[in-house]
Amino acid sequence: MTTAFLPGVLTGLALIVAIGAQNAFVLRQGIRRQHLGVVVAICIASDVVLIALGTAGIGFLIERTPWLLDIFRWAGVLYLVGFAVLSFKSALKPQTLEAAQEGGGSLRTAVLTTLALTWLNPHVYLDTVLMLGNLANQHGDHRWIFAAGAMTGSVIWFSALGWGARALSHVLNTPLTWRIVDVGVGLVMLFIAVKLAFMPGV
Repeated sequence: MTTAFLPGVLTGLALIVAIGAQNAFVLRQGIRRQHLGVVVAICIASDVVLIALGTAGIGFLIERTPWLLDIFRWAGVLYLVGFAVLSFKSALKPQTLEAAQEGGGSLRTAVLTTLALTWLNPHVYLDTVLMLGNLANQHGDHRWIFAAGAMTGSVIWFSALGWGARALSHVLNTPLTWRIVDVGVGLVMLFIAVKLAFMPGV
């Protein structure tokens, strides 16, 4: 059992730990102490669904509908660029933790942003559904144990990232830090948008 579960945990962590738009947003929400539980829950639930779909063999549909990934790609590019612009605008306004919380987005905005950054990213389908799904199915009867390990990796990572950032939020409570955070998030969003825009056809 552990021969499938532990590789699942490690593989899941390896795929999601890299800094991306989703991780940058979780980090931002953690530092701002805004709607963190909901954001982390959506990220974990989304990973669970995607990993389950891949393990169930849904990946072949993605391989046969590259046009669908193209739709997600360009929608994601537009969303990421817009988010980057808002982050840069926020960086122009010096603020503290209290000001960031008061001027922060609504719960609805946080939910929609988390869903968009997760489900409009075609890399999510390539990595989580196709790659993890294929790896899971290589474990035969133990494929769902592998999948459970990958899901556990997602729980560990997003919880640690979100609440780790939240724990450090008071230490980082300076206007300069908030500017750095907003600029950093904006740059990450732009970087991912460029990567998506020039991603070779799948």
